[in-house]
Amino acid sequence: MNFPFYIARRYLFSKKKHNAINIISGISVCGVALATLALVCTLSVFNGFQDMVASFFTAFDPQLKITVREGKVFDAQDERIRAVCALPEVEVFTETLEENAMVQYKDRQAMVVLKGVEDNFEELTAIDSILYGAGEFVLHDSIVNYGVMGTGLEFVDPLQVYLPKRNVKVNMANPGASFNRDYLYSPGVVFVVNQQEYDGKYILTSLDFLRQLLDYTTEVSAMELKLKPNVNTSSVQSKIENILGDDFVVQNRYQQQADVFRIMEIEKLISYLFLTFILMIACFNVIGSLSMLILDKKDDVVTLRSLGASDKLISRIFLFEGRLISLFGAISGIALGLILCFIQQKFGIISLGGGGGTFVVDAYPVSVHAWDVVLIFITVLAVGFLSVWYPVRYLSKRLL
Repeated sequence: MNFPFYIARRYLFSKKKHNAINIISGISVCGVALATLALVCTLSVFNGFQDMVASFFTAFDPQLKITVREGKVFDAQDERIRAVCALPEVEVFTETLEENAMVQYKDRQAMVVLKGVEDNFEELTAIDSILYGAGEFVLHDSIVNYGVMGTGLEFVDPLQVYLPKRNVKVNMANPGASFNRDYLYSPGVVFVVNQQEYDGKYILTSLDFLRQLLDYTTEVSAMELKLKPNVNTSSVQSKIENILGDDFVVQNRYQQQADVFRIMEIEKLISYLFLTFILMIACFNVIGSLSMLILDKKDDVVTLRSLGASDKLISRIFLFEGRLISLFGAISGIALGLILCFIQQKFGIISLGGGGGTFVVDAYPVSVHAWDVVLIFITVLAVGFLSVWYPVRYLSKRLL
């Protein structure tokens, strides 16, 4: 066994001459453990919120989305697009078309985003999971066209839709003549994504209805894909990018909402750096504990020197002591943090406050990611080891 490590382990668990040293050593371990616990719980809460937001988008956004790199629309009959849709990994594909429009009901008006989709949109996404109402998801029938709107719009049918005519200048004497106009009816359901970007702006309708208003034939804004189960999304995405070339952009769900997740990642990073700084402050307790231990073990140091121990070996003993304190603090902090996260997941003991359905969830969501636990463990050990390296070398020379 490594001799400095063996002596350091004996020092950590043995009773000191002065009881205060045992107390300070215990406080040092607790300080590192609490900082580690805070890192585990905080990062897990951020993961919980991120997973919760991702679940909302998943019900509305496709698994993969193809858009044109320049311009607003492209021809859905392009040979490269057809080749992508014929891939064996693709289970469902649908053409979609989006455009800003003005809608009006009596004297109420609003600017919305009309999204025209094909009839198989239910197979592409889990739209059924976010629908509320007594009706069903229907886009058109033989008589009228329907619009499934977000819950934030709160319009009543029939809803007048206005879209500017293509390649037509606005006639100021008769502005209404420059717009195509038609009606949408409600199928009796609305969708709730719990994101204002969707709930307050989007209306889902028939692709043919929107093409007619925009004077399009085969043009689309995007081609949306759902892959077969157990297919690696990243590899299929790379394969599609190679087929389409540089003219098109292929995005997965996270890339479609890059701004939202980037903000959440930045917030998580800032929290991680802030708590790491608190961990560094907690490590000052370890330095104080080691300085008192060095003074307490002066007689032992004299004995070790008489037996031939060098100054470097003696310094390593106290270095291992500081590292063991950091190691036990890291292990106990991670264990306690995981236990608290498990309790929060199961019982939701810490609520968000504000009852009455103010929030989407009642308690803080928690999701433990293995990589975060590994990162925290490495961070605690690195900060703990580095924080005691120079002080131990300095104190060993001054006090011994």
